[in-house]
Formats: sequence, structure tokens, C-alpha cells
Amino acid sequence: MKKRMVFSVKDMAGARAAMDKARAIGIADDDISLIARSDKSQLIPDDRKVVEGDFYPAAAKGAAGGAAIGLIAGLVAVAIPPLGITVAGAVAMAVGGSALGAWSTALAGSAVDDPVSRQFEDEVQAGRILVVVDGDEEKIPAARTQIATTGAVPLPFEKPTAIT
Repeated sequence: MKKRMVFSVKDMAGARAAMDKARAIGIADDDISLIARSDKSQLIPDDRKVVEGDFYPAAAKGAAGGAAIGLIAGLVAVAIPPLGITVAGAVAMAVGGSALGAWSTALAGSAVDDPVSRQFEDEVQAGRILVVVDGDEEKIPAARTQIATTGAVPLPFEKPTAIT
């Protein structure tokens, strides 16, 4: 399982140094991202920007909630004989509820910033660049130590990544 760490640096030179240290520890290049204020974001290559938002977590929660509500509604409909709904109809309602729940919450989640941006909004607004590193649990201690030697400030964020 991978965990996410976040570091704060003053400028792109600091971000490059932190990324180099992360790579030297064995962190894959695709597991390193950057977050910056809009006026500094043009300095960051597109493949380094964090753009995930809450799309996937919101879709998963919506699918589960929609399926539960659809199943309950389907079972209630089965219990009312004049409606003529079968158990297969209840399952179909659960599937439909899941799809509708996933779709609607994913749309809402895509409009929300990712958790790192929300938690450290003050750092970003102060003009600092956030270096977001996803690493295997066994590499986390060494990565934190090595990246900190570049002057990057570790921020209090060490959580499992949403999709590993």
C-alpha cells in the first residue's frame, strides 16, 4: 500500500531538489506531483500537477449509497403485491441506484479540490509549492529524511492514497 506525504518548498528549485531526492530513494516519477498557486502554476509541467480532486472517492461513496437506497426501495416495492415488482426488479433498482449515485456524486466531487490542496490552502496562498509524494510504506521513513535534507518542510499529512 502506498502512503502520501506532503512537503512545502519556497520555489521550483526547491521542488526540483525534493523530487530528485525522492527519485533517488526509489519513488517512481509518476508518484511525485506538485501543487502551487495559480500565478506559479505555469512553472509546473502539466504532468506534475495534482488534478485528481475528489472524483473517485465521491463516485465510490455515491455508488454504495445509491445501491443501498435502490435496494431498499426495490425490497419495499416487492413487499407491495399490487406493484408486481419481483426480486429481479429490486436488484435492477439497486443497480440503477448505484449508477445514479456514482454519477451524481462524481460530478459534485470533480468540482472539489483534492484533500491536500484543501488542507494546506494557506501554504499555497503564501506562494509556497507543495511536493506531493506517494511511496510504498517501507520507503516512507527514508524518503521523509532525504527530502527534508533539501530544505523541504514536511507537512502533517501521511495518509494512504485513494487508489493504490
